Amino acid sequence: MPVKVSVIVPVYNPGTYIEDCIASLKRQSLPPDEYEAIFVDDGSTDDTPARLDALAAEDPRMRVIHQENSGWSGKPRNVGIEASRGEFVMFVDNDDYLGDEALERMYDYAVANGADVVVGKMAGQGRGVPVELFRRNHPRASVENAPLLDSLTPHKMVRRAFLDRTGLRFPEGRRRLEDHVFVTEAYLRADNVSVLSDYVCYYHVRRDDSSNAGFQRFDPVGYFRNLREALDVVEKYTEPGPVRDRLYRRWLRVEMVERLRGRRFLGLPDDYRRELFKEIHEVVVERFGPGVAAPLQPTQQVVAALTAADRYDDVVEFAQWEASVAPKASPVGVEWQDGALRISFTAEYACAREPMTFPAQAGPAPLTDAPKDVAEAIAWVGAQNAARFGSATADLLLRARSSAAQYFQPVKFTRESVPAGEDGQVRLVLRATATVDPAALPEDGFWDAVVRVKLAGWTKECRLGPASRSGRPEPHPGVIAGRVVRPYWTDPHGNLSLEVGDGGKHLALGRANIGVSGGRFRATVPVYVPSDTEVRLRLTRLTAAGGSVDTPATLSPAADRPGAVVSAPLPAGGLARASWRPALCLTPDRATPRFHRLSLALRATRDGVQVVPVPQQPGLGQRLVRKARRTAGAALRRAESKIKSRRT
Repeated sequence: MPVKVSVIVPVYNPGTYIEDCIASLKRQSLPPDEYEAIFVDDGSTDDTPARLDALAAEDPRMRVIHQENSGWSGKPRNVGIEASRGEFVMFVDNDDYLGDEALERMYDYAVANGADVVVGKMAGQGRGVPVELFRRNHPRASVENAPLLDSLTPHKMVRRAFLDRTGLRFPEGRRRLEDHVFVTEAYLRADNVSVLSDYVCYYHVRRDDSSNAGFQRFDPVGYFRNLREALDVVEKYTEPGPVRDRLYRRWLRVEMVERLRGRRFLGLPDDYRRELFKEIHEVVVERFGPGVAAPLQPTQQVVAALTAADRYDDVVEFAQWEASVAPKASPVGVEWQDGALRISFTAEYACAREPMTFPAQAGPAPLTDAPKDVAEAIAWVGAQNAARFGSATADLLLRARSSAAQYFQPVKFTRESVPAGEDGQVRLVLRATATVDPAALPEDGFWDAVVRVKLAGWTKECRLGPASRSGRPEPHPGVIAGRVVRPYWTDPHGNLSLEVGDGGKHLALGRANIGVSGGRFRATVPVYVPSDTEVRLRLTRLTAAGGSVDTPATLSPAADRPGAVVSAPLPAGGLARASWRPALCLTPDRATPRFHRLSLALRATRDGVQVVPVPQQPGLGQRLVRKARRTAGAALRRAESKIKSRRT
């Protein structure tokens, strides 16, 4: 069978961090004879070479090439390309890993769309990854219709014939941004680029010791010399004009302006900040015309203008102001409707923990020159954002706590200018409602609600909360498409999260309205169901003999109150004379059913079945006190016995 995909992994001293990468390659859903993994060991000095040799000896899919250290990842990747046998090559770093179906899904997507390059959805574990690029699938993407340049890391699947036809390879040697040069040229020369966004293909991992190459402080002179090479690629394959300016804007925004903003900039030593600023200033003046910075967000325009004007001190002061700005998202309602969880919230920006205010009326005056001082810059930013409020947006994402995979949820929102004081200022507030379909979440586990706010010149994220205990919505757990979904507020921060799956905390099903009539058990429980749902009732005998009886049950929406009504027939032969504690299994089709106890019991007597309180078991504190008393009593009795024996 021809090899469909060759995975190329440059390796240098990864230690145990390579194990997740290896395990993910072994788990791929693509048939074993349809892919290979080529580990190119770039002169590792740890135990990795022996580990890889043993791996290759036991698994024919795994190949190892050893070479002397070349200084960076470019040469190992090129060596892997030359050794590859696949129709496509996939580049993976040795401390990252793939989703189990990544190779199969990306290959099929490439074939279906005739793509030379496939960009798979990424999740960042302690690392930033593109967000907007993966809002939806882009089967035919280009630098003109999709934010492709948001993703310039090498972790793509590329058609081998395309690489050979163009002669495209990675720059080699000890250098930075070799992936920018390679990926930018691939985007600009490919017949088609496809973006796969409905499955997390690549997990970008930050090591616990932050020793990933991308987290090491770089030499500004060498870094921006290498960055100019990426700009040279854009210049070679585009004509002067709006498209080239838009591509240049990516490097101005991400690699330059963003490095000079807020806490990121202020956290650097002053001498390094000055060196970084000097190199960025030179690139801005040398390579970028006025059309590059003009469409940036207002805050970014200010930093770009101050940088071009060589005003380091003002850039620092502006960063100090920006460091005090953060989004705030406050929950308004969390409720079940029509089988979905509807989450309503407000979002705005705060400055020094107080709501930001803006002029009520402002004209869209362009920034034609650098502001005379930082106070003027801040005022201009406020006026600009008041004028642009009509384009402000709010999104809700659910982020898996285990994997960091995140998914946009459908959101509807309105924009509202709220008067703030007598000086004509207003707060710019977004009021939004997101609709979460739990059945669409790809995995069980914990999911955190994250709000992404585009407003006031920033695109920032924050958790949905904190919610004060007084007056905050307290939604019931729900049973949707065979899954238990428990919305809850985290402790102590009070942010909204979801627990999906019936494997975590026992649900507090309460003691309301339990009864037995006509041989049937009925109870109202605090659980949401959109329609009649099959569950299971278990009755456990509260005696030393123990034992339990299971019976099918139905959970139906309550007609006159929140919650649901569970109804089940009692065992045909009746219940033995004893007390029985009821419990519900909300997902009876699971391999290991989980039962949630109700806090009342049934007592079967000669005269029928009654509802009674559950006999209280002593809590941990009570048990410890009783044990201490018994121990002390025993010690006292032993002491008294010794005294008596001495007297006699």
